[in-house]
Amino acid sequence: MNRSTPRVFRPLLAVACATGLSLICAGALAQQQTEPEEQRAQSASQGDSSQPVNDTWITTKVKTELLAAEDVSGLDIKVETTNGVVKLSGRVDNQAQIDKAVSVARGVKGVGKVDSSGLNVGAK
Repeated sequence: MNRSTPRVFRPLLAVACATGLSLICAGALAQQQTEPEEQRAQSASQGDSSQPVNDTWITTKVKTELLAAEDVSGLDIKVETTNGVVKLSGRVDNQAQIDKAVSVARGVKGVGKVDSSGLNVGAK
């Protein structure tokens, strides 16, 4: 989020994102519960996350926390989670923002590891 965006919009944006992503999580849960066991085993053997609902929840929570955090541009950071490993990517203004983003991600329950190698400092 750029510096010209009023601070009052941060909480509203975080709530809107959390609501939308919660609906996505609910859809993923419903799909997983109706997916046949054989198909789930095949998905897992193909390298898909063995815990897609948990990974989706972690991604949602990390993204929401980044959007609400001060001194981090949550809109410029992409979050992906596979088996509890959170991968952050995108461009940020400085190393302090990378450190803050990693700290925020590590603070989310269920995160086993944070990979920030995809975050780069530089012009957006």
